[in-house]
Amino acid sequence: MTDPGKRAGGKLAVNKGNGLTNNKICILGGTGFVGRHLAMQLVTSGNHCRILTRNPRRHLDLRVVNGIELRRGDIFDPDWLKAAFQGYDTIINLVGILNESGPNHSFQRAHVTLGNRVLDACRENNAKRLLHMSALHANEANGPSSYLKTKGEAENRAHTLAPPQMKVTSFRPSVIFGPGDSFFNRFADLLRITPGPFPLACPDARFAPVYVGDVAEAFGRALNDRSTWGKHYELCGPRDFTLKELVQYTATQTGLKRQIIGMNDRLSRFQARLLGMLPGKPFSFDNYLSLQVASTCSRDGLGELGIKATDIDAVVPFYLSDRAERRRYQQLRKRH
Repeated sequence: MTDPGKRAGGKLAVNKGNGLTNNKICILGGTGFVGRHLAMQLVTSGNHCRILTRNPRRHLDLRVVNGIELRRGDIFDPDWLKAAFQGYDTIINLVGILNESGPNHSFQRAHVTLGNRVLDACRENNAKRLLHMSALHANEANGPSSYLKTKGEAENRAHTLAPPQMKVTSFRPSVIFGPGDSFFNRFADLLRITPGPFPLACPDARFAPVYVGDVAEAFGRALNDRSTWGKHYELCGPRDFTLKELVQYTATQTGLKRQIIGMNDRLSRFQARLLGMLPGKPFSFDNYLSLQVASTCSRDGLGELGIKATDIDAVVPFYLSDRAERRRYQQLRKRH
């Protein structure tokens, strides 16, 4: 594995040397945070990746990468999806949303409906391999939130309703970190614009943050490994933290002196319902419900795949300090 300190300095984490080459891979969600890292790793290893997207023009940086093809279209269109899968033996579904915003952007549509259409398109094209991104503690029957229930239903369907010739592996990560993430970077922004004490809902919620490079490597190692067929891998970092500890860590790494005030359950519920009504839903009641289950692993999925988990200390300080330096530079330019 590449030295984490060196990986952190770039925009994308690329893990080399897994030897998994000559696959034709079609990726849904390939322009997102995890998808970009994964696509770069796969093409670096000698594979060809077709990434499905509504707007290729927004992702010109990917278009110039040798081995990556951007295919424009609507992944929810069954006929277009079947055509997009033609000639591809491996399908990777990374699509997921954390909040709903109407019937066309619902958990059911993004996770379950799309998952069903992926299976139909795989069946139509005789695809041989499906790698599916789920979520830690996704549970169709007993998930506390709609997010975890629909993620569980989609994962269960991928394993039980896949065509006979197709081998399925699914991955259940905790919160994923790395350059460009929406966890540490988001809290860094919130801490910067919040004057005085920082009120934090669900401060005792637990996470085991997993590095995006390790997640990408897990997909890469499972790709051609028969021993991973039919398995579900939990992906966690080497340490568990409370949410309050992680937010305090963010403040420290960005040089912000903030007092983190953990709210009790009643106030956390109130904040979730209030912020869930704002544009973009920075925190929703469904998010609150998801946080009632610890996002920690019962099994070491990375270890099972031969991957040593990367600690946050090896990566996060690099990109958070880069943000702080850029902000200070911009402020100096404004003064002069």
